[in-house]
Amino acid sequence: MPEGPEVHLASQFVNEACRVLVFGGCVEKSSVSRNPEVPFESSAYRISASARGKELRLTLSPLPGAQPPQEPLALVFRFGMSGSFQLVPREELPRHAHLRFYTAPPGLQLALCFVDIRRFGHWDLGGNWQPGRGPCVLQEYEQFRENVLRNLSDKAFDRPICEALLDQRFFNGIGNYLRAEILYRLKIPPFEKARSVLEALQQRRPSPELTLSQKIKAKLQNPDLLELCHSVPKEVVRLGGKGYGSESGEEDFAAFRAWLRCYGMPGMSSLQDRHGRTIWFQGDPGPLAPKGRKSRKKKSKARQPSPEDRVEDPPPPSKAPSRTRSAQRHLPERTVTQRPAATSFRQDPAAPKIPKKGRRKGRQAASGPRRPRKAKADTPSLELEGPSAS
Repeated sequence: MPEGPEVHLASQFVNEACRVLVFGGCVEKSSVSRNPEVPFESSAYRISASARGKELRLTLSPLPGAQPPQEPLALVFRFGMSGSFQLVPREELPRHAHLRFYTAPPGLQLALCFVDIRRFGHWDLGGNWQPGRGPCVLQEYEQFRENVLRNLSDKAFDRPICEALLDQRFFNGIGNYLRAEILYRLKIPPFEKARSVLEALQQRRPSPELTLSQKIKAKLQNPDLLELCHSVPKEVVRLGGKGYGSESGEEDFAAFRAWLRCYGMPGMSSLQDRHGRTIWFQGDPGPLAPKGRKSRKKKSKARQPSPEDRVEDPPPPSKAPSRTRSAQRHLPERTVTQRPAATSFRQDPAAPKIPKKGRRKGRQAASGPRRPRKAKADTPSLELEGPSAS
């Protein structure tokens, strides 16, 4: 789900991509979207964007002399689970492009699209930020900090800190992966009472004897939770690209994945909070952890052996050969160098012939007395490995 950094990166993308473009005509909405129609038409207008927390404002500004005469129109977007903006040729509209803004002729016509695969995203006309959302953790840090510390008596802070961090009245821009990363860095149990964590910050005052540079250095070396709510999202923005989400390119996601320390990482535990959202953490979950729920620990994927490992140190034979065709179909394919010698009696002319099964139990072979059966352990077979834990 796009969080504050992703929405901020989306606004940067729109401003950079549309800086020299002139748009024209009507704004087009897909027939399946339940969002409102956008009653805007202009022969020439520009598009700009700004972000605040988890919301993005798009402003359509007619150029001088554009027809019909039109006032600027602003729309506020919330991205839901999968919202993003893309700029594509008009003939190559992506699927789920639910709102389209077309460039004016002449030249190659492009379309700025709001793409939302899961259709949880929303836009409102008028340009007003959603009422009740607090200051942006990225761009309004001082107001954000004051708003939290001034309202610690609110019942939202009776909840675990991991749940309070998702309350957009106070932490506008923080989402699931950010809360995990912030709490992990400070070694705060996710189900510690939020007020207990935050009340200590009301008394925190830098020593008046420190110089400004010393105060800044101390803050960088020992940031508190509210400071990390500002600095950790900024780290994601500095990664560039589109950040986290299904629309990220491979390079974008690789950089983001390398940045993560806790969220979904091997060795971390997870629990669902009261709202059914999974919180990742390390160590003790805290005193307000849900009753009757056991935390799950994500295991590291087993290292895949190299071809040299398999040749020099082959796996031991299993105690019993596999007898079913379904098991054989799932066995890993072996190369010539990996196949153990004499796995088939046909390769050894001196080996005794195995009589075919008779129709009745105990039926003897036609020639010679019955030979004693070899022990099962003498017959080599392949080891069937189970899937590695995710």
